[in-house]
Amino acid sequence: MKKMNKLMLIVLLIVIMTISAGCNHVNASQGGVSMSAEEALSLWQAQEAVIIDVRTLKEYQEGHIPDAPLIPLDQLESRLDEIPKEQKVLLICRSGRRSAQGTSLLRSKGFEQVINIEGGMLAWRGPVVK
Repeated sequence: MKKMNKLMLIVLLIVIMTISAGCNHVNASQGGVSMSAEEALSLWQAQEAVIIDVRTLKEYQEGHIPDAPLIPLDQLESRLDEIPKEQKVLLICRSGRRSAQGTSLLRSKGFEQVINIEGGMLAWRGPVVK
């Protein structure tokens, strides 16, 4: 009986670890998919993704990623036609909260390749235009 319980515990732990490993980039509470700022920088530098800044104009003017267009979160839904559907799109804000909301919104509108940048500009280590 002890052997069976031990085996069941090991199997359960393996299942939990497998599920956790497969969900690294899914943040269900924010309703979207996320990636680290480091991963985002690599994709952006390789020109495999575009970055859209969802902060306010004032925040954007204080420093933004080169060539990243500004579409403030409160304008995102009314400017869907400016967002590419056939390309990977990374959203960024100051800390990752607004961009997570934007990711959720865009995915609900059929944008399947939209990803939130975790940590936002606070975590960004790439170039910044001021």
